[in-house]
Amino acid sequence: MREPYPLRPISDDEFETWACMIANTYGEDRRDADLENERSTIELDRTIAAFDGDAPVAGAAIYTRSMTIPGAVQPIAGVTWVGVSPTYRRRGILTSMMRKQLTDLHESGGEPIAVLNASEATIYDRFGYGIASRAVEFEGEKRSMRFRSDIDVGQGTIRLLSRAEARPLIEKVYDMVRINSVGWLDRPAKFWNARLYDEEHVRDGATALRFAVHEEPGGAVTGYAIYRLKGEKDDKSTVQIKELAATTRQAYAAVWRFLIGIDLFPQISYEGPIDEQLPHLLLDARALRSTVSDRLWVRLVDVDRALASRRYATPLDMVFEVEDTFCPWNAGRYRLQADGESVTCERTQASAALHLSSTELGAVFLGGTTLASLAAAGRVKELRPGAVVSCTVAFRGEREPFYPPGRPFPGY
Repeated sequence: MREPYPLRPISDDEFETWACMIANTYGEDRRDADLENERSTIELDRTIAAFDGDAPVAGAAIYTRSMTIPGAVQPIAGVTWVGVSPTYRRRGILTSMMRKQLTDLHESGGEPIAVLNASEATIYDRFGYGIASRAVEFEGEKRSMRFRSDIDVGQGTIRLLSRAEARPLIEKVYDMVRINSVGWLDRPAKFWNARLYDEEHVRDGATALRFAVHEEPGGAVTGYAIYRLKGEKDDKSTVQIKELAATTRQAYAAVWRFLIGIDLFPQISYEGPIDEQLPHLLLDARALRSTVSDRLWVRLVDVDRALASRRYATPLDMVFEVEDTFCPWNAGRYRLQADGESVTCERTQASAALHLSSTELGAVFLGGTTLASLAAAGRVKELRPGAVVSCTVAFRGEREPFYPPGRPFPGY
């Protein structure tokens, strides 16, 4: 029987029509410069389009990336460009695309983990994605953001550089930071180009990107901030921080002191991790208002390969009974054994200690969301006393996972 909306990758000639169709699902337009920028990162063989005749009516894609996970850097499938034309919704097209993506990854032995940013929080749970990290949107009045007297900002200096001058320096800092920062992705040149894309129409009335770097007395660059300035009336002019990274706590504090000290823009905005350090530098932590939102959603394509790819905080020997209706190859029992760098995850017939779905395993994979919180919500069933506590401690990371905000298309 012929599929009503056959799925296949797009060709180069079809990219513009496909991209504009998906942009329209988000209420956005695409200019020629946007399309050129986005075409540079897309991998045509990892796209999916649903067609009605010759016209694409839905789409999805994968970016080939690697991400820092607890104890390792792992290839991941970055799911992106997900959209269904408004007149073709409620026809099962999105479900078909998601199933094809995950099935193709499984059957090809591709990345064992799929990751995305969800435009809506109600969509991806049914496909086995779990909320694995959160972000905090900070806003505050800078006049109330005074540093504690005991904060060490070191002896370095802040320099304002052009994009061309700053880029090689901030790339090095980013790479040093991401290796130890769970949730951070690699950023090859084409993704740096996309990250720094700065046409006037994407600035929402703010300035072009500014680049501040922190330089040590010996010349080494140990931190940076990428930001914009947006003028408003009624004391609402804002320093909009788009990205900040530092390899030392002194550089981190010095970059923030610079940003808070920028004149004529009394407000500041920034998106950071749940355990952002900035409030602990201030005399008044309430000077920052915060709003928490979900960030990374994780799907374990192959439960055994995914769980064996990361490291655990404490030794663990646990049997999971896993449900997975969307990817049935994952259903069954697995024994996870972890002791330092030695980690195995294999199918077993042994009695299970925990009963859960692949969605919950995706949620806890990065060490942010805890099994204890999911169990308290009734989403994990403890079959052996103490199993929830043991797994909660073993899966946790030192810091909260975080994915620095960027400008990739919704979905990732």
